[in-house]
Amino acid sequence: MTRAPSVPFKGKWRIVRMDLWDKAYLDMLGPAHITFQTKGQGEFAFGCVQATMACDYATQTVFFTWEGCDEMDPVHGEGSAEIIDDGFLEGEIAFHNGDEAGFKAQRA
Repeated sequence: MTRAPSVPFKGKWRIVRMDLWDKAYLDMLGPAHITFQTKGQGEFAFGCVQATMACDYATQTVFFTWEGCDEMDPVHGEGSAEIIDDGFLEGEIAFHNGDEAGFKAQRA
């Protein structure tokens, strides 16, 4: 795996669905998104959660660890995502010792 994003992942993706939360919560503080940047970095935000990611990229899959805040409380965890046949990004964001939420995103 490589630390630099492969072309399919790089950029901002709009989170359009999550298993555990409705659309109103997802966009509470702005449009829910996940962004993959250069040098194995990234970020996501949904609801009251904001986090930065350290990413490892494969051809069609990305694995990441993350840390950030949820309503001003420190949180961290891990996740993964893959680009599926219809061009959407599907994955999971897991909170350490907590919730695991599947998500679906489209290129912003």
